[in-house]
Amino acid sequence: DVQLVESGGGSVQAGENLKLSCAVSGYTDSNYCMGWFRQAPGGERERVAMITTAGTIDYAMFVKERFTISEDISRNVLLLQMNNLTPEDTALYSCAVGLSCSSPNYRGQGTQVTVS
Repeated sequence: DVQLVESGGGSVQAGENLKLSCAVSGYTDSNYCMGWFRQAPGGERERVAMITTAGTIDYAMFVKERFTISEDISRNVLLLQMNNLTPEDTALYSCAVGLSCSSPNYRGQGTQVTVS
């Protein structure tokens, strides 16, 4: 089974930073699109940042060069460095992996990020 387990969320003040991690196991396809989504209370799920097998990276406009997605292939870990957080970044952040960047097949439970 494919499993994704996020960690690193928390409560921070505006302007502070957080680094999210996603441990991926069981995904055996050599091709993938992997990344982060977020959903604020009462809001729609938004794609935050994605990375493909080829190394192509795509960020949402609202990231505005504050976030950096990366992967530690040797440990099967996906990372999201989030700098200069604002209250608008408050959401449940989840990682996902699959063949489609728009709707990856597999998703984790998420880790809560709260910015005040």
